[in-house]
Amino acid sequence: MWHLGGMTSETVFTYGAPQLKFGSGAADEIGFDLAQFGARRVLVVTDAGIAATGGPRRIADAMKAYGIEAAVFDGVRVEPTDASMREAAGHARETGPYDAYVAVGGGSSIDTAKAVNLLTTNEGDLAEYLNPPVGAGRAPERPLLPLVAVPTTTGTGAESTTVCVLDVLDLRVKTGISHPRLRPELAVVDPDLTMSQPPGVTASAGMDILCHALESYTARPYDRYERKRPEERVPYCGANPVSDMWAEKSLSLLSRSFRRAVADGEDREARTDMALAATFAGLGFGNAGVHIPHANAYPIAGQVRDFRPDGYPDGEAMVPHGMSVSLTAPEAFRFTFEARPERHVRAAELLDPRMERPDDPAEHLPLAVLRLMRDIGIPDGISGVGYGEGDVPALVEGAMKQQRLLATSPRPVDEEAVAGIFSRSLRLW
Repeated sequence: MWHLGGMTSETVFTYGAPQLKFGSGAADEIGFDLAQFGARRVLVVTDAGIAATGGPRRIADAMKAYGIEAAVFDGVRVEPTDASMREAAGHARETGPYDAYVAVGGGSSIDTAKAVNLLTTNEGDLAEYLNPPVGAGRAPERPLLPLVAVPTTTGTGAESTTVCVLDVLDLRVKTGISHPRLRPELAVVDPDLTMSQPPGVTASAGMDILCHALESYTARPYDRYERKRPEERVPYCGANPVSDMWAEKSLSLLSRSFRRAVADGEDREARTDMALAATFAGLGFGNAGVHIPHANAYPIAGQVRDFRPDGYPDGEAMVPHGMSVSLTAPEAFRFTFEARPERHVRAAELLDPRMERPDDPAEHLPLAVLRLMRDIGIPDGISGVGYGEGDVPALVEGAMKQQRLLATSPRPVDEEAVAGIFSRSLRLW
């Protein structure tokens, strides 16, 4: 056992994952899967846009064959807030009790279902469970009900993780809740459900996959932390051999299919690769963690004024999560390069194997990410979504509140470093 700055270093990493069912037609079997959990009354949680496709109702109706009564709640807000999650939990209390939940949709639906599950099985207000320093970081005392997560977008990895993310309206900050009990019992990943995803959504959600893989792969290694006692262990334990494997596989799939999926939504092979890449990245970062790009994404999304992205609900100002994560990623990886040079170069080679190596190895990964962003239509920096130099201090303040994520950075991060990353990300090309 070696020592880290006079402290005994960590020698243990942990790994957790939900049960997984993957493939075309997997969503047709959810009634059977729920019956194995003993479910008899289920709430399907989704948003209005997904509900309009008829998919959630078809999934609910198919449960009848297994003796399961299912209701549908379609009030999920795209980019959920503390208010929308409280509303969803209130609906579940009024119409319940239920003995399982099914989330059908993107990360917004899955994260809302996690919060509903938490708040209907445990006492206390939502604010008590939010990650410090925004909230108290209270841990659930009682077990949660089985949650089946059915993603219809390829990106968030929420079906695999222990985290739910939301905007706190009064504070204008995005934060989350993290605890192993929030992890879904079963992830049902059916690529057929993603075929109608618009190009803009595919691009943004895909950048979330990419950053999940890159951040977990370049994260602070688990054995570079001070050793923890058993009760101190958290889901995000740092890069480790298992998370590395998933990240590498995800990057290889993205390399061959990301641009294709954005260009042609009917490309079934590309859609399947993207769904698998999202699953693999989720299985990786859900244990290793993410770092600077995700910490910066929270204030970018939370402080938005009037940016309206293509492919998302009309009239609503928002920066989609995957887009907000990507906008500072090239500069973040320039900053972290010196901590793990070999990882950054290897990640670039997996992502863009045909790219000629630049003379400066530190430029390899940022340039590979920038090439992809340009090709799929991501804005050229945070100025492209409405921010200027005068907004940087407020963005830095929001990012520094995400200490759970920043602690996973392979290189120590302070306010000056984050401010530099934001300033250099105003325009990326």
